[in-house]
Amino acid sequence: MYMLSCTDGYEYPSEPGSPTYVLEVMPVAAGLAAIASDQSLCLFDPLRLNQGPIRKIRTNHGNLTCAKAYSVAESTVATTGEDGTVSFWDLRINDSNAQVHRIGGGGPSLLSLARAGQTDTLATGTELSDQLHQASIQIWDLRSAVAPKVQYDEVHSDDVTELVFHPENPALLLSGSTDGLVNICDTRISDEDEVVIQAFNHGSIHHAGFLNTTEVYALSHDEKFALYDMAEDQIEKGAATQDFGDARAQLQCQYVANVFPKLNGAGAIIGAGSQDKELFQLIHLSRTGVEGVRWNFDAETVVGLPGAHGNEIVRSFCFYDEHQLAITAGEDGCIKAWRPSS
Repeated sequence: MYMLSCTDGYEYPSEPGSPTYVLEVMPVAAGLAAIASDQSLCLFDPLRLNQGPIRKIRTNHGNLTCAKAYSVAESTVATTGEDGTVSFWDLRINDSNAQVHRIGGGGPSLLSLARAGQTDTLATGTELSDQLHQASIQIWDLRSAVAPKVQYDEVHSDDVTELVFHPENPALLLSGSTDGLVNICDTRISDEDEVVIQAFNHGSIHHAGFLNTTEVYALSHDEKFALYDMAEDQIEKGAATQDFGDARAQLQCQYVANVFPKLNGAGAIIGAGSQDKELFQLIHLSRTGVEGVRWNFDAETVVGLPGAHGNEIVRSFCFYDEHQLAITAGEDGCIKAWRPSS
């Protein structure tokens, strides 16, 4: 195992015995964006975390649930939460004027967001509404975003926890839900009976996405991990092409934080943690070249982050390859920077 060392960090202020959870971190051109359970959106210099936030914005969603980098180049981040709105923040602008757009409101809490490539199309996913008895996927055209241009109310029967657009075809949307399904939808189709073109029954979805143009990964809330293929020549439609079972046994960890597909389709990096060992690991999912076994976890290239976030869970991680820098964020209220030991 190749080890990294913690070289910098920042701890959010919090009440005694009640730390602020750092929920998500993401690189943008202006720095490192982060959301936290104190309902803040912050911008940091990733090379000088200990100096604290460059900007700290109080979001206005009630409970903040999700954030995505809407435009990395323009340092625009989209946030959402329990009030059913989506806010767009330009982190290059002073805090009081940073909100540049806002859509939605008056509906159920939103749990997931996705942008279709560099288009003006945004997808939002709701929690299951007790009042409406439905969970919805909404497709927005941000050029005229008074209301969603399409809304699907029957694609899922429970919270929509994940949304990801296809890396090459912006009309195809992957959705994952606590109802156990990962669906591939063609958003050019408005008829709900026809919109799902492929479905995979995996279990309550924590994370899912495209590994490449045809293969899909799915991670359940009980850490089951599997790969599926949406290619038309698959013999058994909907079945896992590789089922890794409980990833905790495979990776010798206690939880999986997330899966980051590589941009070239050559695999993914999986972040897995062990609170008992106070260790977080970055593990490569790589092609094997072995007949019948297309992918496997590469034990020889595991990167360890000793100490991690103590006995607290790592909620998010990201990378700055040009600086040989990894960033982690956790339930201890800390953001940490990691570099090669030598």
